[in-house]
Amino acid sequence: MDFIEYDEANQILKIHPLFDWTFEEVKNYCKEQHIPYNVLHDRGFPSIGCQPCTRAIQEGEDFRAGRWWWEDQSKKECGLHGVKS
Repeated sequence: MDFIEYDEANQILKIHPLFDWTFEEVKNYCKEQHIPYNVLHDRGFPSIGCQPCTRAIQEGEDFRAGRWWWEDQSKKECGLHGVKS
């Protein structure tokens, strides 16, 4: 992913304004601006999906290690989306 990318399939330009922010910077910004967030983030779930596809991560694990945790590492998408990435 880049800060700006072109989505050929949908013919749109995508801009990712938080591209170079750390997870801590996002959390701090949410606190400072009083932005509501899911309390599961405080319980070890930095990336939240549907219940069977998500687990809390352990310290030192990758940010998205808790998503689709049973899957082969080359496939990381829930069946709800119908696309494997």
